[in-house]
Amino acid sequence: MFESVRIVLVEPSHPGNIGGVARAMKNMGFTNLVLVAPRRFPDEEATWRAASAADVLDGARVVATVEEAIADCHFVVGTSARERRIPWPILDSRRAALQIRGEAARGQVAMLFGREDRGLTNDELKLCDLHVNVPTDEAYRSLNLAMAVQILCYELRMQTLYDSLPERADEEWDAPFATKEAMQRFYEHLEQTLIDIEFLDPSAPRQLMTRLQRLYNRMRIDEMELNILRGMLTETQKVVFERSALRAKLNQKTDDDE
Repeated sequence: MFESVRIVLVEPSHPGNIGGVARAMKNMGFTNLVLVAPRRFPDEEATWRAASAADVLDGARVVATVEEAIADCHFVVGTSARERRIPWPILDSRRAALQIRGEAARGQVAMLFGREDRGLTNDELKLCDLHVNVPTDEAYRSLNLAMAVQILCYELRMQTLYDSLPERADEEWDAPFATKEAMQRFYEHLEQTLIDIEFLDPSAPRQLMTRLQRLYNRMRIDEMELNILRGMLTETQKVVFERSALRAKLNQKTDDDE
C-alpha cells in the first residue's frame, strides 16, 4: 500500500520543511515524494533536516504544476483547514486514512499538502476527490508541514498494522498470569509475614489485607513475579525467625549467667 501513496508538497518555501517531511515519511515507511515548484531544492538544509532519510530526498521528483504531479493518480486527497461555502467531501485524518487505504489498493493515490503560509488554493482543492482535516484545537489550528505529513502517514500506517497489533498491552507477556488459587496462597503468606514482623496486629487488622489485596489485583501479577514475591516473604520470615532464635539464646545465656 505504501508504494501506491504519493506525498505531494505544493510550492514548499523552506528546504528545511522538505527535509522534515522526508524524515516523517521514512519514519512511517513512505518513500514516494513529489515536489511542485519548490523554492529551493536541492538544498543542504533539506539534506541536513532529513537526517537518515536522504534516500527519500534523492528519489523525490520535481514537477512544475499540481496537474503534472497527479496526472497518473486515480484518487487525490487534499489537506485543508478551510471551511468551504460549497460543501465538499471532508473527513478527519483517521477516517480518511481508512478510505485512502482502500483506494491505494486499487491504484495510485496522491496526498496534497499546501504551502506553509496559505495551504492549497481553491482551484487546487477542486482537483481533489476528498478533503482531509486534522482536528486541531480551535485556538491554534496551524500545523507545521512535516507534522501534517507525519499525522496522515501515521494514520495510514496504523490502518495497515491494525490487525497485527496486540489488543492489550499485556497480550504478548513472557509468563502466564498467576491463578486465583496461587494469589490466595500468596495473600495468606503475606498476612503471616506481616504478623511475623509485627506490622499487622491480628487482633486489630482493620482493612490492611483488603487494601493490599486490592493493590496486587490491580497489577495482574504473573507466575514469575509471584514466585519472586513469595521468595522475598520466605527470606523475610527466615530473618525474623533467626533473630528471634538469637534473641532467645541470648536471653537464655543471661538467665544462666545469673
